[in-house]
Amino acid sequence: MHILVTGAAGFLGSHLTDWLLREGHTVIGVDNLCTGTCENLAHLAAEPRFRFFEWDICRRFPPDFDPGRLDYVFNFASPASPPEYLRLAIATLSVGSAGTQNMVELAESHGAKFLHASTSECYGDPLQHPQSEDYWGNVNPIGPRSVYDESKRFSEALVMAYHRTRGVDTRMVRIFNTYGPRLNPSDGRAVSNFIMQALRGEPLTVYGDGRQTRSFCYVDDLIEGIIRLARSDEHLPVNIGNPRECTILECARAVLEVTGSKSELRFEALPQDDPIRRQPDISKARRLLGWEPRVELREGLARSLDFFRSKLSAAK
Repeated sequence: MHILVTGAAGFLGSHLTDWLLREGHTVIGVDNLCTGTCENLAHLAAEPRFRFFEWDICRRFPPDFDPGRLDYVFNFASPASPPEYLRLAIATLSVGSAGTQNMVELAESHGAKFLHASTSECYGDPLQHPQSEDYWGNVNPIGPRSVYDESKRFSEALVMAYHRTRGVDTRMVRIFNTYGPRLNPSDGRAVSNFIMQALRGEPLTVYGDGRQTRSFCYVDDLIEGIIRLARSDEHLPVNIGNPRECTILECARAVLEVTGSKSELRFEALPQDDPIRRQPDISKARRLLGWEPRVELREGLARSLDFFRSKLSAAK
């Protein structure tokens, strides 16, 4: 197939691009590099089936951009970690609205299938636990995190509107906490923070009392689930994530164990609207896709260490 991937220079977009190329597809990667980095795609410099186009998808493509035939558009463009989407608040809202509309219309014009990357943040600080796709969420629409939460909620509504009223062949994945190589070491997420602090011998920063929960999915498992969803006929959102719930304290202790670090824990105030519990109900993914994650947290952390060590060495 001929596939366009937005956000291709990001953490998930670059892993998705690698997977698609391994399957033999031709891929056009699009990214404005506001949070992504060309380093994530450097290994593809000599790959004849991949080309990269630096562009902000909130703008229409220029007349000289010719993607050729498109069979699929994977829309992964968006800042995704709190420090990034708070720094790029308006851009985050724009890419979830104008950017997504431009890409779903691109798919429509080519008769291509469209897969949109949504998020567990659509559930907000959930009152239902675990979170299934039919839960409508508990989101503060004007809080600091709303620029990301509401951009994704709006983009889901937009994608469904194009499917229902104009027949665009769409898919939507709600992505839960994911980690692995190429996760930005300074992006403020728990796993990257903990690993970098442990490798430096610094105290691990735990927000709140550390009893809030997350469900961490290794990136290879996540991408496999997304590929299976792309091949399905499901148009409504599907949770893809690891259903094993663990506390932030458990995650910090797993990092200390895997790294062999003697770092202590440092507790700081919990950010506003930070979810207290997060766990996907993946019954739908199991039933429709035959998918569930295989990589346990400590194994995934061990697989990620070389990447974070290389980042630490490069910074010295």
